[in-house]
Amino acid sequence: MENKKKLLFIFAHPDDESFACGGTMAKCSSMGHELVLVCATSGCKGRCGPFSFQTREQLVAHREGELRQACHILGVSSLILYRYPDGYLKDHDRTELIGKLKDTIVDQQPDVVVTFPPDGVTGHPDHIAISEAAEQAMLLAEELLARNRLPAFYYSSIPHYYKHCADKGPDRLFPITGKVDIREFRAIKGQALQAHQSQVYSVNRAYPGVMEGDLSVIGPYEYFTLVRQHGQPVPINKDVKDIPLMELI
Repeated sequence: MENKKKLLFIFAHPDDESFACGGTMAKCSSMGHELVLVCATSGCKGRCGPFSFQTREQLVAHREGELRQACHILGVSSLILYRYPDGYLKDHDRTELIGKLKDTIVDQQPDVVVTFPPDGVTGHPDHIAISEAAEQAMLLAEELLARNRLPAFYYSSIPHYYKHCADKGPDRLFPITGKVDIREFRAIKGQALQAHQSQVYSVNRAYPGVMEGDLSVIGPYEYFTLVRQHGQPVPINKDVKDIPLMELI
């Protein structure tokens, strides 16, 4: 592909990628672009669904296997596992995490970087920690990358996450400024979610029926906010009512 681009996705747990932007990832992959995923933890505090594990290490190995399967389905060419303790990103040495992410961005030289918004979508402390660290890492990486190699930086949001479950999300959700049409890739997103069998409880909360093959609950769009471009912050319109269509590439 002559105009092949690289996209770097940075999330906290196995399954975050499929929940947040699996359809967009599959769409970009189908267009010939290269996808790299950073997963900061291996999800060792997650539920184990229908499985039974004797040790936390067994759960880690299983969840990493599910993540690799989801990556294969979505077309991710490179999976980078940091293996930080699940649930403790907010308590970990933030300077180390930022430095590691900065090194990954500089090493990969992506055209686009995607992570959670500051609210973490669900308010999960790990989601918020990885969002903050990724943004700080972007600022540091911009100082080291060539001016013509500065990536665009996006937040990926899930505004419908609490539509089907009783729990309540953060009070102040980060503004969304664009949406990607994933209608042709809803089935692939569904298959990626199904790969995370140990997380059947979480999947069923947000996408009831998907684990049983009913993909009708997966919407036609995934939602993003462009935060930085060409090394500069992008003004965010907080009053967008009709979210426009967009593409990450």
